[in-house]
Amino acid sequence: MDTNPALEATLRTRLGSRHPRFAAAAIVGGESSVVVRGVAPRSDFEIGSISKGITGLLYADACGRGEISPATPLGELLPLGNCAAAGASLGSLSRHASGLPRLAPATPGSASTLGRTVSLFLHGENPYGESLAELLEQARAVRLQGPRLQKPRPRYSNLGFELLGHAIAAGAGTSYRELVAARLCGPLALDSVYMPATPGELGPDALAGTSRGGRPRQPWTGEALAPAGGIRASIQDLARLARALLDGTAPGRSALDPVANFAGPAMRIGAAWLTLDAKGRRITWHNGGTGGFSSWIGLDREARAAVVLLSATAAPVDRQGFELLREVAVR
Repeated sequence: MDTNPALEATLRTRLGSRHPRFAAAAIVGGESSVVVRGVAPRSDFEIGSISKGITGLLYADACGRGEISPATPLGELLPLGNCAAAGASLGSLSRHASGLPRLAPATPGSASTLGRTVSLFLHGENPYGESLAELLEQARAVRLQGPRLQKPRPRYSNLGFELLGHAIAAGAGTSYRELVAARLCGPLALDSVYMPATPGELGPDALAGTSRGGRPRQPWTGEALAPAGGIRASIQDLARLARALLDGTAPGRSALDPVANFAGPAMRIGAAWLTLDAKGRRITWHNGGTGGFSSWIGLDREARAAVVLLSATAAPVDRQGFELLREVAVR
């Protein structure tokens, strides 16, 4: 991967002082350029909900292998008993149409959703951290939104993607961590991608994130969280992933293809991945945000161009991602 002075100048102008530690990559015609500021190229970031995009790829790949299907109910793969969530299909989970809430309800002995949110904003604490067993306990207590509707409205659900990722892994007879390693990291040589279950599992290149105001934030770790928002990676590896998505060598690439409306007809969704027509260009993308990090990945598949932005602060980078991708796609 090469550095690109023009790209670096553009990024420094657009990201400004709100993002003192960032990494970015632009991929055009199979060539990648990487720019970093305040970090090393191998530094690993929390990629937040871009983790859902990775889970979407694994879902599409597992469907292609015949291990699961869009109609497979969640309860066929995870020990959920006869609770409401057990009947949700994997296909509905993959496009946020299962009726599951955004977050799991509190279980006896655990902090409420509101309490966790307050602790995050006041003290920078990780609002997640559950084990898989604790996630399943939470899921058994969930009520679905609109259970009488044949097609519930899309409802963005971290809980849904947590369950989806672990269900895909169960269908393959393995753990989510091992599934990512075997089917994504191995084939694409992504050696920085990992899912820490505890802060003690953070790697030597792990960055510490900060709030928009520069306050330190705890790392978002947790076994349950991994498929929805708990993956960490370097800019080098996300650039490799973006390039593989463009050239067709990534597993589960059909996850990028939209199958349903998400936010009206202007925004459509595949398996996690969103598609938006932006100023005459069709962009496939996902973003991510944790307590201390923000991220964005976007593909202009027709132009064979992609952009990845990672920041070790929580201020969003979506606008800059769309602008930069539009610029590099027309060069």
